[in-house]
Amino acid sequence: MKQSVLTRYRVMAYVTAVMLLVLCTCMVFKYGFGMGEDVTFAVSQLHGLLYILYVVFAFDLGSKAKWGFGKIVGVLLAGTIPVLGVVVERKISRQVEPLVEPAPEPVRA
Repeated sequence: MKQSVLTRYRVMAYVTAVMLLVLCTCMVFKYGFGMGEDVTFAVSQLHGLLYILYVVFAFDLGSKAKWGFGKIVGVLLAGTIPVLGVVVERKISRQVEPLVEPAPEPVRA
């Protein structure tokens, strides 16, 4: 498995977690203080698109690492809880790093 597969998953795990925290903050302002409806709508749409990318990259990583269906679903669901998504990303990264092919040595002239 290539390093890029793991890197894409890791980046999207963090981006999704941060966007979910931003979305939660927007929801507090919208429903708690009655302001920021336009911002909440925009953030929710952006978060939805980014979560779809997270799902694609997590599924790609899981299929290349030959995970079972339950583990893939668990990783996908972890992306719906901000702190859990980051914790699971660290755990998965440690498990998958031994499977990553070493980068080729650069050719020197």
